[in-house]
Amino acid sequence: MSDTHERARELLQLKPKQQNWGARRAAARNKKYSSSSKTVNDYIVLDFETTGFRAGADRIIQIGAIKYIDHEVAEMFTTFINPLRHIPLSVTRLTGISNEMVESAPVIEEKIHELIDFIGELPIIAHNASFDMGFLYALENIEGIEIPAYTVIDTVKLARKKITQSTDHRLTTLTNYLQLEHDAHDAIGDCLATAAIYQYCIQN
Repeated sequence: MSDTHERARELLQLKPKQQNWGARRAAARNKKYSSSSKTVNDYIVLDFETTGFRAGADRIIQIGAIKYIDHEVAEMFTTFINPLRHIPLSVTRLTGISNEMVESAPVIEEKIHELIDFIGELPIIAHNASFDMGFLYALENIEGIEIPAYTVIDTVKLARKKITQSTDHRLTTLTNYLQLEHDAHDAIGDCLATAAIYQYCIQN
């Protein structure tokens, strides 16, 4: 096992009390990014698949990020992540990501700086952005990781204003309503769907 894997495993063996503290700290750090409704032409669409819903306690298992320049796909970044913990069966059923699929994947410490470099100074677009930003900023609990203060556009907020006839504003509901192709609960599939919703909202 590499030193990075071993260090990550030690961090994951912290007491539950410390993990709960980490989750609260992650929630506070959500304020580090600034929300925006400004229309942009160049941006990063970001999505994480995770072991659960608690930023700071649950772990990222897949990263998807797509760079758009003038609303066109310029570059993609995707990787599985080994969370160094068991992926619940319910998550595997939802995402299709199994423990075997991430067994040989890199740990988050080996990929987060690459993701930060990929994002650069572009704004981030995400669907239900507080979820993904919560997991992103929770990584600052790991020694040596600092996440920049990004500008973030949430397509849930945009869709509530622009797609008022939809029964709700979940990603799968919106893609069905707009008749978009959508590989749901795959990080890149969700990024593509989010970008399509963003582009629809700013054009209508």
